[in-house]
Amino acid sequence: MVSNRLNKVHKQITKKKGKTPNLHENSRDTQRLQRAAGRDDKINRVSRLREKQNRPYLLRIKSFQSFTTEHESPLSVSELQAMIEDYLGRDDEELAKLKADRRPGRPPMTRQTLLEQNQAVEQGEYASGFWVPDLEDAENLRKLKEWSGQWANLATLKFARISKEGLKRESSFPPKGMS
Repeated sequence: MVSNRLNKVHKQITKKKGKTPNLHENSRDTQRLQRAAGRDDKINRVSRLREKQNRPYLLRIKSFQSFTTEHESPLSVSELQAMIEDYLGRDDEELAKLKADRRPGRPPMTRQTLLEQNQAVEQGEYASGFWVPDLEDAENLRKLKEWSGQWANLATLKFARISKEGLKRESSFPPKGMS
């Protein structure tokens, strides 16, 4: 993917040297092109990494958005806990199938190990406070229903941490630690 900065540098060089510039290996212009390409690669790499890190939170919020399609009024903490427990059990069927398909004495498949690790992490988060959109607020519920699925649009929503004991704490966006 060629970015705007690399295009600018390339345009400046072709303006100075002509349509087909004959650049030697260590010329200043070649070094400028290499630096611009390096910057673009770094930006693309960082943005892909950020998207990969944000994907679980986006999927979580999308699933809560789909859970709330039939709700018009704000939800109570107990209803939120039921939604969270439903969300935490989303991979139970696949995990049971993987366990049943495995022959005795064989090590678990990688997918099974990943699912178990993910469930353990999410159960630990639920014990201390599961990060979800605050659905006790009617305005926030409306915003969640209208959410387009973009990470940048989540800044308008309010979030909370709901624990297994039923405690609710306000939280920030994006999720950091136990905020």
